Amino acid sequence: MAEQCIPVPGGNVTTPKGFRAGATYAGLKTYADDKLDLCILVSETPCVIAGVFTRNSIVSPSVELDKERVARRRAQAVIVNSGCANACVGPQGMIDAREMAALGAGKLGIGEEDVLVASTGIIGVELPMAMIRSAVDRIELTPDGGGLFARAIMTTDSRPKQGAVTLEVGGTPCTIGAAVKGVGMIHPNMATLLCFVATDAAVEPGFLQAALKSAADLSFNMVTVDGDSSTNDTVLAMANGMAGNAPIQAESPEAEAFTEALSELCVSLAKEVARDGEGATKLLEVTVEGATSVEDARLAARTVASSPLVKTAIHGADPNWGRVMMALGRSGAKIEEQKLALYLNEICVFDEGGPVPFYQEAARVSMKEPEVRIRANLRMGRYRATAWGCDLTEEYVRFNSEYST
Repeated sequence: MAEQCIPVPGGNVTTPKGFRAGATYAGLKTYADDKLDLCILVSETPCVIAGVFTRNSIVSPSVELDKERVARRRAQAVIVNSGCANACVGPQGMIDAREMAALGAGKLGIGEEDVLVASTGIIGVELPMAMIRSAVDRIELTPDGGGLFARAIMTTDSRPKQGAVTLEVGGTPCTIGAAVKGVGMIHPNMATLLCFVATDAAVEPGFLQAALKSAADLSFNMVTVDGDSSTNDTVLAMANGMAGNAPIQAESPEAEAFTEALSELCVSLAKEVARDGEGATKLLEVTVEGATSVEDARLAARTVASSPLVKTAIHGADPNWGRVMMALGRSGAKIEEQKLALYLNEICVFDEGGPVPFYQEAARVSMKEPEVRIRANLRMGRYRATAWGCDLTEEYVRFNSEYST
């Protein structure tokens, strides 16, 4: 059984064996020398796949198509565009999603049903298929193309977000790599977020789906930037088995270690999503412990992290802990004020029913750091959860008031 996972310096989605990627500029985004907006990730061999998707009632056809294909538990590639969400455009959206997958399949020489598709960008605009048709053949696929892939899926992100970890499975070294995008319209389940996970481990399909769902619940479903959830949110995992290990199943001794490694990678990327939130200057980490259930812990942590009043206080380095108490109280989690303890950057500000005297200026100085931590101990049970968010700034308002213009 694997005892630990080790981060791979400079790792990305093509770090695992047998994966290639590439990207090009098709014209979906405003032109710049370094812009990329169309990309492909492909495995040398067919993969076991899993997926987790938005819970928004209005979804992009790319999500609908992927749900159909993930149900088959097999695919070999994904083609992604950024700059256009292909959502809310009527029947043409599914026609274009299927054609985009077919274009990727034609380039790769594989079956159309083995190609997944993802889109991200402005809602209500049809995909410029003429541009995509002419650009697909320009994509050069290489084992070193993971960095280009991570750049191409970005929309308002300020930087690519990617990583990889290694672990041993039954004595066999295996690698998990991933790329993620998303900095706005971010709120559980699951935000304007695309994440692509690749692993060379051999994994049984049902277990891969369960492991991905568990990892997403701990990471991407605990990120909030602005309280809005998108139409396109997609997390896909592809496992090609090229590491040569015996396939991991739910009852395998390696199952827990694989799930933990996948979760650790996803949590690190989720924190980068929050850190890079539109207009953000600080990462906010909210931990709730001592809850009666994991659902209550997650609910309370997410409510605090998503509160506009808490987020503006964080931006102004204002130790106004009453806003945190308000958010906890309205979260719906089971809470008793007389039991609760609250900390701002480990400074206790409330305990057992009353405020605790603290040096306000010291708290204010600590809240000017790039990371601010809030911890609440409910003292009601044994469950805990952590959510990540960011401060709410004037730049966020300015940026989103001009987004489509």
